[in-house]
Amino acid sequence: MTDQILLADRTELPTGTTGLRLYAPDPDPADGVAVLLLDRPERRNAVTLEMWRRLPAVLARLADRPGVRALLLTGAAGTFSAGADIAELSTVYADPAAADAYHAQNVAAEEALAGFPHPTLAVLHGSCVGGGCQLAAACDLRFGAEDARLGITPAKLGVVYPAVPTARLARLVGPARAKYLLFSGELVPARRAELFGLLDEVHPADELDARALEFARLLARRSPQTIGAAKAALAAEDPAAALAPWERRSREAPDVREGLAAFLERREPRF
Repeated sequence: MTDQILLADRTELPTGTTGLRLYAPDPDPADGVAVLLLDRPERRNAVTLEMWRRLPAVLARLADRPGVRALLLTGAAGTFSAGADIAELSTVYADPAAADAYHAQNVAAEEALAGFPHPTLAVLHGSCVGGGCQLAAACDLRFGAEDARLGITPAKLGVVYPAVPTARLARLVGPARAKYLLFSGELVPARRAELFGLLDEVHPADELDARALEFARLLARRSPQTIGAAKAALAAEDPAAALAPWERRSREAPDVREGLAAFLERREPRF
């Protein structure tokens, strides 16, 4: 279960809103892995406007916390997220200005997750739909359970999917498969999602959390300098310009010296 595996040896931090629960790694033992839990099981972890609104501040606070080196995003009670809260959307779409504001908050939350300075990994059990899939796609990587089902469903509602997640989806899976997902609104099983490039690894449900935590701990041991530079380059329209300040810092920062010394001494580097 998520609570037993992913949240052990972590301290819960306040998020200021119901439905978002944040857990930071304890200093002893320290593994560097934080967990953000979507926790509205009575609504299949549907994301509310308040959750979208609070997410950038929650992530900014976590990014500044010492000892955090990776982030797992998952959902409570065997479901990642059913997407946006449809009852709330019905109210939002009663007013065009409210709908504009809603989608602005939605995109801001996604962009905050995509811009988080450390590696992010979505851990997907059960349904990962609509806005939930939008959040998963904004993570660096996605691991899914064999019984997970993923889909982006605005075509079932008449909603125009915002430009930012549309373009992100196309970069992730390619234009044809983005059209397949967006035009149909159908949910695809985990193995097909892996073929699409929407999932990076698929595991039996009872093995997924342990594998995700193991991989996040591995990422937390790698060079933040290398990871930060790669994230910057892969997110930029001009990768060379994005990499330039990282390359300059790398000539003086200790990461390379430590990495080379560890290799020659046949030990784990201490970045």
